[in-house]
Amino acid sequence: MVAVPSGLSSAEAAVRLERDGPNLLPQQPPVPLWRRVAAQLRDPLIIVLLVAAALTVATGDWTDTVVIMLVIVVNTSVGVVQEVRADRAITALSQLTAPVARAIRDGSQTEVPAADIVVEDLLVLAEGDIVVADATVVESAALLVDESSLTGESVPVDKTGGDPVSSGTVVVRGRGRARVTAVGAASASGRIASMMVEGAGLTPLQRRLVDVGRLLAGVTVALSAVVLALGLVRGQPVELMVVTAISLVVAAVPESLPAVVTLSLALGARRMAARDALVRRLAAVETLGAVTVLATDKTGTLTEGRMVARHLWTPAGEAVITGSGYAPDGEIVRDGTLDSASLTDLLVAAVLCNDARLSPPQDPGGEWTALGDPTEAALLTAAAKLGLDRGHLQERCPRVAERPFDSERKRMSTAHSLPGGHGRVICKGAPDMLLRPPVLVDDPALLARAAERAERFAQEGYRVLAVASRDLDTVPRTAPETALSLLGLVAILDPPRPAAAAAIAACERAGIRPLLITGDHPGTARAVATDLGIIAAGDPVVDLRVAGMPDQGDIGVYARATPGQKLGIIEGLRARGETLAMTGDGVNDGPALRRADIGVAMGRHGTEVARQAADLVLADDNLDTVVAAVEEGRRVYANIRRFLVYGLSGGAAEIAVMLLGPFAGLALPLLPAQILWINLLTHGLPGVALGGEPSVPGSMAVPPRPPGQSILGAGLWQRLVRIAVVLTAVTLGVAVWGHQTGRPWQSMAFFALGATQLGVALGSRTRPGTLANPMLLLAVAGALVLQLAGLYLPPLQELLGTEPLAPGDLLIVGALSILGYAAVRLDRILHPSRPSASRL
Repeated sequence: MVAVPSGLSSAEAAVRLERDGPNLLPQQPPVPLWRRVAAQLRDPLIIVLLVAAALTVATGDWTDTVVIMLVIVVNTSVGVVQEVRADRAITALSQLTAPVARAIRDGSQTEVPAADIVVEDLLVLAEGDIVVADATVVESAALLVDESSLTGESVPVDKTGGDPVSSGTVVVRGRGRARVTAVGAASASGRIASMMVEGAGLTPLQRRLVDVGRLLAGVTVALSAVVLALGLVRGQPVELMVVTAISLVVAAVPESLPAVVTLSLALGARRMAARDALVRRLAAVETLGAVTVLATDKTGTLTEGRMVARHLWTPAGEAVITGSGYAPDGEIVRDGTLDSASLTDLLVAAVLCNDARLSPPQDPGGEWTALGDPTEAALLTAAAKLGLDRGHLQERCPRVAERPFDSERKRMSTAHSLPGGHGRVICKGAPDMLLRPPVLVDDPALLARAAERAERFAQEGYRVLAVASRDLDTVPRTAPETALSLLGLVAILDPPRPAAAAAIAACERAGIRPLLITGDHPGTARAVATDLGIIAAGDPVVDLRVAGMPDQGDIGVYARATPGQKLGIIEGLRARGETLAMTGDGVNDGPALRRADIGVAMGRHGTEVARQAADLVLADDNLDTVVAAVEEGRRVYANIRRFLVYGLSGGAAEIAVMLLGPFAGLALPLLPAQILWINLLTHGLPGVALGGEPSVPGSMAVPPRPPGQSILGAGLWQRLVRIAVVLTAVTLGVAVWGHQTGRPWQSMAFFALGATQLGVALGSRTRPGTLANPMLLLAVAGALVLQLAGLYLPPLQELLGTEPLAPGDLLIVGALSILGYAAVRLDRILHPSRPSASRL
């Protein structure tokens, strides 16, 4: 007599809970607000701005101090708010951990909070349950567990006595009891979570901005020191020249750059949220624009995560099944030889020898769902497309006996009572176990033909079931598995998502190499990768269980990858200089998602571990959204580069005017207040508005920028210099002409430099002549009005040291200022961006 396993007493469970702690995955502690703020303030350009603010305080320039501090506060606030909102949205998506589990306590079954499950607890498992801790099966009855979240295997695994079950997996069929062996951090999910401690580090954008900050700091301080020395040599007052040098430092630093970056990223995050993509880290938006490799999981990411019957084979012919998911939508297309009777017999048998159930959508627009073995659910869906009703068939042919599926027999058999007192036995299972005597009594040639077709289906990545039956004169009391006749084969697979092929093709057009890393079988991985265009038909697929970790040259598919191997592949690609995005949905994807340059998790069907590890969560599980995010990232990066041309060319022109002016007879071309006023107007709203420019047409038809390329690379710094030369020439030309003709030359230089820079802003638009970015037009118009106010309003005249210009002089200077606009447009024609760069 087999002893019935017993559970713990409540007292024993309490002692173990106190000793081992709650059954919870390692959690990241909540980030205090001050840490979020401090993280934002560590940005290199924010540090430069803080230094500039300190200098303006030292000189008593409170107006510029307020402007700089406002930029810092806005940038920090937007970044912190975005992080908090994203964390709250991710928390709302949390669905992995079951709130309660069923365990044997004090000799009876009781519901226990999942967090209170301890080692040696006896779990009661049934269809639909989430396993809340690692355990060993001690009793089972047709127990089938979906382990795809941990292993990536799309096919559920049969579990019998002594087999392990892991936390986070799902019971899809049968029932059983299991003794808990590990909880919390010691469980399979906990061990994977411990691999996610190390963060991803700086994003490509952050690394490039660090370089820009260092370059600006060094060059600006050096040139400002030269201006200071030249002024002192010419006998200018020490205080005036010190203030002028500090003003040049402030003017040359594009203090709007953090605001431009933040605005661009926030706009990108808002656009993506409208498409059901939640951005957890603002910088992740731009990072996607730099991606050179898109590594993706298979099950639930490229595929639907649901089994679908695609082909039917009978001795009389074949049929193809259309449609996706568990909805009975689609049709069965027969070839010319397959008769309807053979097809009906096959699917009727598949419905009767079946324990799964289908549920219609609960809400309008919802999805059909399945309870039970996904492969059995696929058979029910196929039968429904032929018009067969499960309830009617089971009522007409009730089940009277059964032999559940087990891993040794690899088949399931049922016996049914038919009208008139007859009986029928139906068996379905693995072809290698059914297509042979004495199970089947068909002609050996037919069995060989069926075995050959089953092998071809398997090589194409399908899971194949053989179905056979035997009619009896009386109602049987058992389900004998001998002397059966073959009804046919059913080829089932987890189909690719409808949008996956288009998304992969769009990535390849954009120069992004797709890469499949899955825990599934090599044959299945090959079939999906070939179908989606990730690899060609003859390309190699690496089985990591056999080959270990190979060289990562041009490999397109890795199969049977463990979480550690996924992590190793990601780290190897990053070490080679690739900018890598990783998509996934399972617990096993968590470490790779965390370590990739950007992790993208599925939100609807993904696990909580994957969502918490990711930078971007696709709430609709649509891979096509990743392509849109790549385009958005390229737009952000292009706008940042666009602003750098605008802001740095203006700052360079201001320094050049101050350096070259004395050699042209202009002792002090601009006063400190005038420099800061120009800087305030040009780097303020117009600069920020440049961050809202739309994407360049065709941006997804060019390769990504090289991973090692500077943000000023691909000809950007040369363009910056060329435009700065035009700005300097216009300003000095106007000033020299005014000086030689007795006009208020300094005020003319003041207006020319500001207006010409505003012309550069207009010329930097993605789509000139349209209203694609109306905020930029309004910002430039407002800045121009304020620049004129600096010439004609008495309070500002006194503050800035300006004089009003005669109408004719103003018209001439204004006309010359159009050269700023012309310089940018002409430079684009004469020096177009390289194909691999983000175009400006």
